Amino acid sequence: MAVIGHWHGPVPEYDDFGDRIMMEMVDGATRQGPWAMMTPKSHKVHGRGLGIGKGQRYKKQPDGKWLKVEG
Repeated sequence: MAVIGHWHGPVPEYDDFGDRIMMEMVDGATRQGPWAMMTPKSHKVHGRGLGIGKGQRYKKQPDGKWLKVEG
């Protein structure tokens, strides 16, 4: 199944847990409750998974846009 969509808006240099965002990011729910912007590393520690009601993973494309690839 193809996943279509792009992140619309600015992406900060660091995620909500202080980890530097490079080529991938997750916009997702945390185990603490609120949603956060996370690197894959932060998501492994703080995230609740991917999918409806959990989160989406994005990869930075050569043109600088963030493509949704999962969730």
